[in-house]
Amino acid sequence: MAKKKQLGNGAGTVYPRKNKEGNITSYLGSYFAPDGKRRYVSAKTKTACREKLMQAMSDADRGLVFDAGTLTLGQYLDKWLQNIQDTVRQRTWERYEQLVRVHIKPMLGSKKLKDLTCAHLKSLYKEKLNARLAPRTVQYIHVTLHKGLRDAVADGVVPKNVADGLKPSKSKKKEINPLTPEQASTFLKAANEADCRYEALYVLAIHFGLRQGELLGLKWTDVNLDTGVLQVRRTMSETRTGRVEEETKSGKGRRIDLNPTTLEALRRHRERQRQEASKAKGGYQDRGFVFPSIKGTPTNSKNLYYRSFKPILKRAGLPDIVFHELRHTCATIRFMKGQHPKRVSELLGHSSITMTLDRYSHVIPGLGGDDVMESALS
Repeated sequence: MAKKKQLGNGAGTVYPRKNKEGNITSYLGSYFAPDGKRRYVSAKTKTACREKLMQAMSDADRGLVFDAGTLTLGQYLDKWLQNIQDTVRQRTWERYEQLVRVHIKPMLGSKKLKDLTCAHLKSLYKEKLNARLAPRTVQYIHVTLHKGLRDAVADGVVPKNVADGLKPSKSKKKEINPLTPEQASTFLKAANEADCRYEALYVLAIHFGLRQGELLGLKWTDVNLDTGVLQVRRTMSETRTGRVEEETKSGKGRRIDLNPTTLEALRRHRERQRQEASKAKGGYQDRGFVFPSIKGTPTNSKNLYYRSFKPILKRAGLPDIVFHELRHTCATIRFMKGQHPKRVSELLGHSSITMTLDRYSHVIPGLGGDDVMESALS
């Protein structure tokens, strides 16, 4: 267990938060407010956590600590959003902020936190569903409230999380529409015939299931064309403030051993990129990305989707699928060919094999049918 970092008498304490694998995910700072209650702040780095801790203690000394008796849900969630901003991905934080601002605060924001009950949350979920809000969005609202109230319990503001045990109406799982092996080959052939500058990106997506953000965040320092090894270290996210590099969705990177087809596609792509930079005559902004725009800057995901991906689908006469289906295509083809679920799970960067099995059990040989005994004993 990591030793807590004492900042000095009356200066609070900073200690790391760890995931199941023992990796540090963020830091938590605690201090005693003038009312004698222990309070907390959190941040992604130790330095940021110390700064927040000092600010919180300074605010407390000036009387800027909410009285739990009058604290409203809206006030607490606003403060909670400030505290977690450095501990989660930017897009995740923006999602939380939007759900709080648009859906939670208008209905429950003025409710005193200490008076909040399960019935209030149930009414919120029911009203949103009656207003024809997507069940999946209502699920996100619940998740946001549950996380916020969990931290309220940790802060000692409320004795229990009233969101515990609540289950909003389950949203239907999105049906996946992967390409068949034949369709996948047709797609890659169409990209090649069209002399598409993103052909290698599509080869990587179909062969190894990288997410779109992971593909656009790849840098040449992540790829060794001599050893055939690729490291997935980051993702490129579209946020309110523009495109930003963030850690991967699972919070950890992964190593991929490339096959000859992908290596050859990347070598051709590398040469093409060098020619583009040469023709730009100084106007090329080389930031090291494997799949940048024609100017060397990060590729806009919408441009990739509408100006490249969709036209290739149309050219090949294939179904009008979304980009993420290439990832599903990779998984289903690998399962069809008998690859072990554990290997596919690692390749896709899932947080657990349970997630993989839950998503793809219907396409894994031996997991999808009830006729196994009849065939085995016939």
